[in-house]
Amino acid sequence: MQKIRQHPILILLIINLLVGLFTFRDYGLSWDEPLFYDYANALGYAYSPSEWFSGDFNLENAYGISGTDHANRGPAYIILARPIVLVVEALGADNASAWHLVNFLTFQLGVYLLYRLAKRWMSPAAATAAAALFAWQPLLWGHAFINPKDPSFLVFFLGAVCFGFEMMDADPNGLKKPLGSILLASFFLGVATSIRVLGPLAGLLVIIYALTRFNADTLKRLAIYGILTLLVAFVTWPYLWTNPLEKFIEVFGFMSANPTQLQVLFNGQLYHADELPRRYLPVLLGLTLTEPVLPLFLIGLLSVFWRKLKTLRAGNWSLIADYFLLLSWFLIPLTYVLLRKPPMYDGYRHFLFMLPPLFVFAGFAFEKIFDLIKPRWAIGLLSLILLSPGIYGFIQLHPYEYAYYNSFAGNPFRRYETDYWLTCYKEAVEGFDARKGVNFFVKREPYIAEYYAGENVIVRDYRAEFGEIQSGDFVLVNTRANEDIKTFKDAPVVLQIGRGNAVFCEIKQIP
Repeated sequence: MQKIRQHPILILLIINLLVGLFTFRDYGLSWDEPLFYDYANALGYAYSPSEWFSGDFNLENAYGISGTDHANRGPAYIILARPIVLVVEALGADNASAWHLVNFLTFQLGVYLLYRLAKRWMSPAAATAAAALFAWQPLLWGHAFINPKDPSFLVFFLGAVCFGFEMMDADPNGLKKPLGSILLASFFLGVATSIRVLGPLAGLLVIIYALTRFNADTLKRLAIYGILTLLVAFVTWPYLWTNPLEKFIEVFGFMSANPTQLQVLFNGQLYHADELPRRYLPVLLGLTLTEPVLPLFLIGLLSVFWRKLKTLRAGNWSLIADYFLLLSWFLIPLTYVLLRKPPMYDGYRHFLFMLPPLFVFAGFAFEKIFDLIKPRWAIGLLSLILLSPGIYGFIQLHPYEYAYYNSFAGNPFRRYETDYWLTCYKEAVEGFDARKGVNFFVKREPYIAEYYAGENVIVRDYRAEFGEIQSGDFVLVNTRANEDIKTFKDAPVVLQIGRGNAVFCEIKQIP
């Protein structure tokens, strides 16, 4: 009990884990998951000595059936996660649910890392409040289960910054030895780089941090750090093995261009992903985070810089530099998006890694509030009020928390994308009362529906077999980009899945 009082983050993590353990089976497979997990299953080939010396080793076999799509996606996270997934499956979970649980547990590591980073500058209570606000964002909570790509990058990017800072603070003569901290920082940065080519941005933040505290040991630590990071990234990314530098540059260029033909629904209008207005990201940040986040961020930002400006007069630049670095973590990606207008889709899932600084600065606001309000009951009540929009979002949307929009958005249906990753297919297929031999045509990604279909349902690909649809057949269609309006518009709906006023997908019967 004493340890819990000293480390309040344990309470938050225990609550999160309990909720996750009771609900992880509720989440449906998302658009990107099945082929990505097939990639995870195939990767063992690349690490098999027997295959290396078989005489016909072909690295293409390590990419799975979606090699053209996933070969250049760094697999470090799924390499690390798959052994744990196999254990969860052995305990009785199906493959999709096992991955969802492991994805969620990885996100809890991120919650702890945010707390650990925030605690550098504030009290444990304020850091815990910041971590709770972060963890209880419906957008992040939902992605934490169904998205093995972007939250994992957020977690390892966050760890790379956190442990990178600690690496430069380690005292050779103290309890915190630099070698262990270098290994940890290098591991997280190497994995982050393997997951996404933007990972080196975390390394850049660490290098700048190191320069603000430059001493005789700095260059030595950074050299070891760089070498180990490259080694980790190389080992965990088979695609780089044939020509590391050329392949990395190729991937960087491909990811920067992010070519796609997807349409995106934004403020009631359909855009191509590469034609979205500059306001897309700022508007979605304002509408998909709970209402208190941005005000708390601004309060924390103003209070900490105002309070620390006096350190400049004392010649202590390092403290103020820390806050500028933290802010740069958020502003660099934001500025890139505003200036370059890269193609974006699926909300801003590719940029989830830029969110942690918002919550660290919100932690400074919590600390200010805790200083001003003394009674513990009042602190607890106010904290609960500030966290309540996220809790309400969980209750209202489960298991589609990632489709969250706050009250400023009004009714998001037909104005913004909601369940754009088609996780509603699970509920739709399992809720469909089918007679034996029913033809069930699925407009997009039929493999998701097939995973949940019973023996009575024959899942067919709507786009490939459109000409074979007959009267009496059923069609599953999602509402992403208003697909349901374009597909047998007047056919009767036999089942509709959604939350509140938003419809996510529906099953129609052909007259």
